[in-house]
Amino acid sequence: MKLSSKADNILEQINGNTKLGDLRKIAKDIKKDHQLALELWSTGKFLPRQLAILIMDNKRISQELINDLDRDMQTHPSIERNQLIDWLMANQLLKDKKIAALIELWENSPSALQRRVFWYHQARLRWMGQMPPNNTAELLAKIETNITKEEPEVQWAMNFTAGWIGIFEKQYRDRCIAVGENTGLYKEEMVSKGCTPDYLPEFIAIESKKRNL
Repeated sequence: MKLSSKADNILEQINGNTKLGDLRKIAKDIKKDHQLALELWSTGKFLPRQLAILIMDNKRISQELINDLDRDMQTHPSIERNQLIDWLMANQLLKDKKIAALIELWENSPSALQRRVFWYHQARLRWMGQMPPNNTAELLAKIETNITKEEPEVQWAMNFTAGWIGIFEKQYRDRCIAVGENTGLYKEEMVSKGCTPDYLPEFIAIESKKRNL
């Protein structure tokens, strides 16, 4: 795609020292510009793609476009790939009810990134402090059965969901802790000071204590 002068000007503002806060400021000035977003996305570069997500028009986001973006994300290293799909979810997919409804259909998607969004969304429904949906027992049974079989990016989101179930729904806490103990997932993971470990027994204990739960 040949870039417009507007896109070229935006790209000149972005470099290796650009922070997420800087991208948000640029996006605030641009507001919504779907065509510009597609131009920035076409560069294949990580930071322009993050900015592109911020200025997309969610009224023009379809399952077809999501599939195209998903395919393009596969060209990035895993950390960038996960950041892009999570960024898309938080800044676009959950901002429109019709798109959010699509997420409910992604549990068995052939795309690992879309399955990740399904599970990450289930976690968000709990950690945002809302009344948990009535599908907890079903979700937890699937986590117990399938978490060790999943792709790493999906596995993390399933683990995250189990963590928040264990925090806010005490009747399932022991089962959620057992998922961590039985799988050993993230048990040896090193985390930065002040961050909560992903290992479920520790995650649930720390986050429950913070909330006096």
